[in-house]
Amino acid sequence: MMIEEKPKKNSGIEWWAERTKKLLDEQKASWPLLKINYENLANIQIREFIFDDFEIKIQYNPDRIKSTSADVSDGAIKSRKCFLCLENLPVEQNGLAYNKHFFILSNPHPIFPAHFTISRRIHTTQTIIGNFEELLDLTRALGKYYTLFYNGPQCGSSAPDHMHFQACTKNIMPVEYEFNKMVSKLPGAATGNGKIEIRFFEEFLRYFISFESRDEDELLFAFKTFVNAFKKISPPYDEPLMNLIASYQENVWRVLIFPRQKHRPTHFFAEGEKQLLISPAAVDMGGLFIAPREEDFKKITPEDVIDIFKQVSISKEYFGFLKEKIGEVIA
Repeated sequence: MMIEEKPKKNSGIEWWAERTKKLLDEQKASWPLLKINYENLANIQIREFIFDDFEIKIQYNPDRIKSTSADVSDGAIKSRKCFLCLENLPVEQNGLAYNKHFFILSNPHPIFPAHFTISRRIHTTQTIIGNFEELLDLTRALGKYYTLFYNGPQCGSSAPDHMHFQACTKNIMPVEYEFNKMVSKLPGAATGNGKIEIRFFEEFLRYFISFESRDEDELLFAFKTFVNAFKKISPPYDEPLMNLIASYQENVWRVLIFPRQKHRPTHFFAEGEKQLLISPAAVDMGGLFIAPREEDFKKITPEDVIDIFKQVSISKEYFGFLKEKIGEVIA
């Protein structure tokens, strides 16, 4: 294992995206497991469901079985070594040190043509609270090629004990490349103050919010406003359940926030033919369902997708509360 510590002198912000891209190429050449798993992506199967002019994709990816079915109970987490700590990484895995806090790693079990884990150097609990500014910074640095996403400790993270983000090929999730079309179907204008635009999406099977701005401070304030409002209607976890997808293009950040009420749907715990081993995280909320078992990939229906989103997303009433509270502060 080797961690590259510093960029070249006078490197511009795009250096990070270019160097990260090169890291993946290097790891494919030097790490047999990663090379094989990326080659296997060529055999990935996809199904598409069309809902009122937007789509949800289902990806059959057997290599993701460990992540999807991960036991994230306190007992299970405490009984295993943390696979994101530097001392526990495979010897073949190399990375890039990003500022004093994070390092960028090629994910050996990819969902996308490019897939990275961005892990904190120190072993500390997964939380977006206190790390949102880091997300924005990383999104800008990698934005030329990549989108970042975050899974909360109770809604999709398979390493809730170690703070990390993930990055993937840009504009590959349906919610990214369909975003403008979705916006065109929204009633009314965006909420905002001239420095930030906030939109509330209610007609796409799940509820989510978008923040768009060139101003980092505006985004930080808007996110703080969202978290404070969401805490009032959430169970007493360390942080409310949420998934985030963040991108950066033409000097504008776009952050999509998916408020959650539940980690896994009843389908996950059902027995026999009724079971669907689907555990929604940011990628699934972004419109790409990951099915690690072939039987689930084949039998899942549009009606199952609707029901899964309904179970794990917050209710219409709660979303209305968030919409009202955010609108009161940012207008």
